[in-house]
Amino acid sequence: MKLKVFGAAIALSVLALGSSVANAADYPERPISVMVSYGAGGATDFQARIVTMMAGGEDFLTQPIVIINKPGAGGRVGWNWFATEAENDGYTLGAYNIPHFVAQSIEGGVKYSADSFEPIANWGSDPAVVVVGKDSEYNTIGELVDFAKANPGKVTLSGAGLYVGHHIAALQMEKATGAKMAYIPTKGGGAAAMKAVIAGDVIAGINNLSDAYRAREAGNVKILAVADLERNEQFLPDVPTFMEAGYEVDNSSVNFRGLMVPKGTDPAIIDMLAEKVPAMFEHARVKKQMDAGGSPLKIMTRAEVQKMWADREVYLTELLAGLK
Repeated sequence: MKLKVFGAAIALSVLALGSSVANAADYPERPISVMVSYGAGGATDFQARIVTMMAGGEDFLTQPIVIINKPGAGGRVGWNWFATEAENDGYTLGAYNIPHFVAQSIEGGVKYSADSFEPIANWGSDPAVVVVGKDSEYNTIGELVDFAKANPGKVTLSGAGLYVGHHIAALQMEKATGAKMAYIPTKGGGAAAMKAVIAGDVIAGINNLSDAYRAREAGNVKILAVADLERNEQFLPDVPTFMEAGYEVDNSSVNFRGLMVPKGTDPAIIDMLAEKVPAMFEHARVKKQMDAGGSPLKIMTRAEVQKMWADREVYLTELLAGLK
């Protein structure tokens, strides 16, 4: 009886292996979904819809991609779901945001870490910027900081959540200026944070360059500073970096975005995605739409993203310890 059971187990294992190989060879046979941990209309959602627009092409994935939004708690809701409940069959991808999910896993209280996911490719890097409403009395970052120093705690700053790039930029800004400010994480991600600035619910906000660029083009905000090592000559050539303004705020909060799959996804499927997705990001139609939306492209391969994730985890562990 034991021999029969053992033989049956081997047979089932072989069948399962054969099924897996066949599935990988035929992949994809149906539309693919991409989970975005932020609400519709924000930078991650907006860009994910653009960079996946060519997915159905014969040279790419041959199947369309559908965006599924699971916002909440600065991305925690979506990434917790992706790490614990998403199928690892290649038909559910996720959009990642670095430093967000890495910083959140360092701080704790979540069900994921970098080891929970397998990166596929990176599509962009979006620096944090400081914005104020179009009618604000502040026209420079220096004017805003001077008011904050003279009025501790009175400058309210909206942002997309806790331990996302916006929050890290706010912590760095406080440390660099010596000014006490009130960071207010908003429900709904960057789109909601920007609405709070436009509506006058907060004195200022820290948001993504891409969101801020579109809001400024619409005449709704002024952009005072960018948290990066250099000015963005393509989209915001007139906006100084914090460092140019005399404040030691670097590029730690720059938001890297890309696609990943859950741990345990078939390596053959990962390899196929790693080959096709960067080429999809590089398509001329994608670049045109990203440029029109003020969204900086930063295309990186799977190997490059793996190194970036590892480097950022080491760096953010030290940075966050120093900001407390």
